Formats: sequence, structure tokens, C-alpha cells
Amino acid sequence: MKKLYLFLICCLLHQFTSAQNVNRSRFITDSLDNYLNKALTNWRVPGAAVCIVKDGRIILRKGYGIKELGLATKVDENTLFMIGSNTKAFTAIAMAMLQSQNKLSLDDKVTKYLPDFKLDNKGATDMATLRDLLCHRIGFGTFQGDFTYWTSDLTRKDVIERMSRIKALYPFRSRWGYTNAAFLAAGEVIGKVSGKPWEEYIKETILSPLGMSSTVPLSASLATSFNKSAAHSLVDGRLTAIPYPQIDNLAPAGSISSSATDMGKWVMTLLNNGKVGPKEIIPPAAIRATRQPQDLVGSDEEGGFTAYGLGWFLKGYEGHRMVMHTGGVNGFVSSVTLVPDQNLGIVILTNTDQNNLIETVNLDIIDAYLKRPFVNHSNTALNVVRNSQQRVLQQEKAWRDSTLLNLRPALNLDDYTGKYNNELYGNITITKGDANDLDMRFEHHPKMFARLQPLGGNRFFATFSDPIFGRAVFPFTVQNNKVTAVRVKVSDFVEYTPYDFKKK
Repeated sequence: MKKLYLFLICCLLHQFTSAQNVNRSRFITDSLDNYLNKALTNWRVPGAAVCIVKDGRIILRKGYGIKELGLATKVDENTLFMIGSNTKAFTAIAMAMLQSQNKLSLDDKVTKYLPDFKLDNKGATDMATLRDLLCHRIGFGTFQGDFTYWTSDLTRKDVIERMSRIKALYPFRSRWGYTNAAFLAAGEVIGKVSGKPWEEYIKETILSPLGMSSTVPLSASLATSFNKSAAHSLVDGRLTAIPYPQIDNLAPAGSISSSATDMGKWVMTLLNNGKVGPKEIIPPAAIRATRQPQDLVGSDEEGGFTAYGLGWFLKGYEGHRMVMHTGGVNGFVSSVTLVPDQNLGIVILTNTDQNNLIETVNLDIIDAYLKRPFVNHSNTALNVVRNSQQRVLQQEKAWRDSTLLNLRPALNLDDYTGKYNNELYGNITITKGDANDLDMRFEHHPKMFARLQPLGGNRFFATFSDPIFGRAVFPFTVQNNKVTAVRVKVSDFVEYTPYDFKKK
């Protein structure tokens, strides 16, 4: 066994050295397949699909790996993956197209089309424009409110109504904060102006004219599609198939499923000023409108800046402008990268939600076209991510080990039971479970529960039945020997902001 292990290491070192010396002009044709197959193994990604568009031609359009762990069904160029927040560019382009048709202005007030739209203060409500919705500057923190909405039973109308209950972390327009619900509101405006639901308008004005015949706008449609990938996540360090997320209440922010073939058509059209052959499908003015910087997102130590346009991140790279976005939903992550001055577009779709392959392979491909030395961005990121994952696993193990000590809570278990309320989310109910455990149920996630195990005092280790929502320590607030509240924290993948539920 050790001899085989050393042999494999020698092979990998040889292949890595060979890759360093490869002719960069032939990286795509000669080396990319091996590079991707190795990267899928290293990142523990069952399957991926990649499309590269250059100078108006499809250079690569191919599937790698398998659709579902444990099955031999291979991914091909037509296999559907959820693209998550890469849906946002479709929504932004659709609204910009309506502006080009003089049916709205991006600087119109949101309340002109959605009279019931409200934020947490009247000034912000009165000033908010369609542009504000599409560039994440309404004052919310990144992902703020998503625990309430994500895979919940709330309708689109419910989600928009609850935006008024969110206590914005920042003053209006003062800071950038990634807001999925804002894109839902934008999608509802598209419906009001066009007279058609967002999903119908997207299909009729973008998907069908571009020939994206396999693409489905709603998450509910993926399960019944023929050639589809399964969703996967890491649970206790093990790769596991998980259910498809049902997020059509946030559809304009992240519900589209597509393939390498169809996304290649999307990218090619965007790089060709909105034309398919001689026919203009998307007005060039609409494309330009989405690529204008609106907000500064961040900077790096080398002096580079990242901005946000409308549905796109905008970033400089080696003197070239990248127009890009990533997308993540339960079981899937994806990336779309455009380098307009190189007439280059790259699509990467994967069927697990815990990999940085999508943000690194594109850079190695761009480096090849720019004739830069091979860096292997994927391996660099892999070491960072593995260390982070190991720290998380160690922390969760420490919590689990503590629960095995049978530490007594400060009060009787009955004192923690009952109904609790959060103004934004609604109600949760806590009952006694097995042994010394508590059981937490969620009003708007009826299929989900959390198991609470005592850690001593008034702290409990919470494990969600849906692994996407993660694990955390929930502290209860006690005053005069009486439980008054509990703080609930879901995984950062869903939302960063904790929720305080007051006991009724």
C-alpha cells in the first residue's frame, strides 16, 4: 500500500512539473482535461461542465465526472446544473432591456411599480430605485434575511412584505450588502411592467431567442428534467447527495438551471453585443448598463479593486477587465467570467456546494490566453480551504464531545420549552426530545428541525436536519431563573446575521 502511495505521489509531481513547462498556447487543448479531472478529485467534486468561448467560437464545451455520486451516469455538455446567483445577470439584463424599450428607467422609484414595497424606514422606502435593487445598496448586510426566505414556505409576496421587518445593518446607500430579496423585488417589477411573471418573461425574451432550449427558470422544474445533475454537499466530511433546493420564492435571484451548451450561447451573445448571428436579441445599451460600476465591494493588497455593476462583479486582472459572477445554492456552485477585451468567456458548473474550483480554474484558463506562467490557482486555494474545513470539523467535534459528558443545563428542560417569536422570521417551537435533548421546529420550514443537546449552563449544541443550515451553539437568555429568549444562528452559507427569538 505504501509503495502504491509513493508511486502516485511521484506521478503527480512529474505531471505538475510537466504542466509548469507546457506551452501556454496549447494549455486548453493539451492539458486542460487532465488538469480538470485532477482538480475534481482534489476538490471532491463528482461532476462539472465547462464551456470556453473565444473570438466568437466555442473552444471547449464538455462534461467531466458523474451526475450523481455512486452512479455511473456521466456529465455531458447538456447536463443541467443549478447556476444560483448567475441568475442575477439574467434579471438585470431583462430590466435593462425594458429600459432600452422605454418601458421603465433604472432610476425609477421601486414604489412606482410596487406600491406596497417598504424598507425599515420611510426615507429609504421613498428613495429606493430599481438600480438600488440590482446593485445591492439598500442598506442590508450580505445575505441578511435569507434564513427567513431560503427554502421556506413563504411566497414571493411574503418575502417582499418581510423586507420591511429587516433592521438594516447600514444606512441606506452607505455600504454594499449582497441582498437576494432585492433581486426578487426587481423580478416582480419586471412582471408588473411586462404583464408576465418573471420566469415567463425571461424565457420568452432571452432563453428562447438565444436557443437555450434546455434551460429552466424555476427550481421546481429541475427534478422533472431529463438530463440533470444531482446536488451534493459535504456532511461530517463525507460527500453526500442532498435534495434539490426549492427557492422559487427568490427565483429572480438564483433559481435558473442550465447546461454548458446553453450557458455558452448566453456568454457568446453577451460578448457579441447582444447578437445571435446578424440578429440583435439584447440591445447593446442594455449590456453596457449592467457593466457600469455602481458600488465598491473591496480591494486587495496590490491595489486592485472589485466593484459591482448590475448583476455582475467587475474586477481588474493583469490589466484586463473581468465581468464575472459566482452562484451557490444547496448542492451546486457555478461561475461565469467574461474578459471582453479578449473576447473570452468561461462557464464552470459543478454539482457540489463546497468547492473553489469555480473561482480558480477560470483564472488558470485566462492566464493561458494571456500567456502568463502557470500558477495552478486551484491547488493554492485548495490548501486554504482544506485548513478552514479542518478547523470547522475540529470545532464541531469538540462540541459533540462536550455533549457526551452529559452536562446538565442550568434549568430543567421544561423551562426551555415553549413557543418563541422573531419579528422577521415568525415562530419556532421547542419541545422535549429524546433523553436530555430538545427539539426545535420552524414555522416556515415545516420539513426541518434542529436537535439541541446540552453543553452545560444555558448553551445547547444545535444540529439542523438540513445540513445546509449547519451546526452551531444556541445560547438561551435567562433572567430571574426564567428563560426569556434564544439566539439562533444558521450556517454562513445561508445567512451571517443571528436571530433573537423571544419566548412568548
